[in-house]
Amino acid sequence: MGDVYKINIAGCDRELPICPIDEHMDIAGFVMFSDVEVTECAARALLEKCPAHDVIITAESKGIPLAYEMARIGCRNYVVARKGIKAYMEDPIHVEVKSITTDHVQTLYLSKADRENLNGKRILIVDDVISTGESLAALEELLKQIGGQVVGKACVLAEGDAKDRTDIIYLEPLPLFFK
Repeated sequence: MGDVYKINIAGCDRELPICPIDEHMDIAGFVMFSDVEVTECAARALLEKCPAHDVIITAESKGIPLAYEMARIGCRNYVVARKGIKAYMEDPIHVEVKSITTDHVQTLYLSKADRENLNGKRILIVDDVISTGESLAALEELLKQIGGQVVGKACVLAEGDAKDRTDIIYLEPLPLFFK
């Protein structure tokens, strides 16, 4: 096994693999998929820190387990901004986003039904990791297009300079590794 970064997330000890992003920087790879213990513990810990809300929104896909679990034990309502248009999505709106962990520009979509679900509600944006804030900004732009009322922005890990942001709620900082 290669280099790892040791971290405690909501009482769960984990070793995250160090992954190259480019010739100048590596990141600690955090993936909630398949880690039910971290997902459950992080959801409970974040809900204790978050403001009252009616619905949770996340971007497809790594934030989905967290959004689901937070909604399951909390407000019982969540929306996923999709990365592609699905057959069932009536009258979708969209915004483009470039994430540090993706090598191309992506598009996030909200359907008419999603917009109606969000309308007039207190919205909490959640994600697994906030780093550059590009995905967060894209979700905020989508919600701005529909007049959404964002009451908070939360993540499990704040990567790099995101730990210094005063507009997000997070459980642990996550360093970047420069070469």
